[in-house]
Amino acid sequence: MRENPYNTILGIVKDTSINHNSPSIKIGKIITPPPEIQVSYNGIILDKKDVWISKYLLIGYERTAKGHIESATQNRAGGGGDAEYASHNHAIDNDYTDNIIYTDTLKAGDYVSIMPMVSEDNSSQQYIILDQIVHL
Repeated sequence: MRENPYNTILGIVKDTSINHNSPSIKIGKIITPPPEIQVSYNGIILDKKDVWISKYLLIGYERTAKGHIESATQNRAGGGGDAEYASHNHAIDNDYTDNIIYTDTLKAGDYVSIMPMVSEDNSSQQYIILDQIVHL
């Protein structure tokens, strides 16, 4: 009996799709925070040679915020009742820049999202720690 060519094509497409799917995201638990990170994952302990980590999860990560504020202070009265001390406010119309430096991030017991990957040289299994997560 002759093989159906459509089934052959569908089989090739299915195999290609399976082989090129993105790995699924998993959950790990921090045992030791960075820089000597250890993560419990799928019955094994990952350490810093096994993982890549989002830099904003590291202590010392600096982020800069810039913007413009337009507002006013709340009305406030003062003095002895003279006109110059009547209830008034002050306009706020300023540009700002604010730097935030992270001093506290991952702690033992925190859960993280992990995505498996192959190392850059294709020689070993590694993992990307994407973010800290919580279950509500």
